Amino acid sequence: MSDQNVHNAGFTSAGIRGDSLASSMMSQEARASGGGVRSGGPTATLQEMGARGSTHSSGFTSSGISSGSTASQMMSQEARSHGGGTPRGGTTSTVQSI
Repeated sequence: MSDQNVHNAGFTSAGIRGDSLASSMMSQEARASGGGVRSGGPTATLQEMGARGSTHSSGFTSSGISSGSTASQMMSQEARSHGGGTPRGGTTSTVQSI
């Protein structure tokens, strides 16, 4: 995943850019959870990366998730909490797709 993709999606150091994929994700996630965006969810995770201005150490790459990375730990935790698989639309799959 490149820094540019995260920025282009609307996750920036100044916050989530209006009328962007990021703002749409935030809105959908908030509606689905009853009004808030949960810590550790797709929107919060991507915004954290956008605010830092760097995704390089996260482990989300164009060729998949790097072994032993933060991304692999996130995927493992999410898989355990969902009975062994990472759900479509979950944090790991959303962040990896961007």
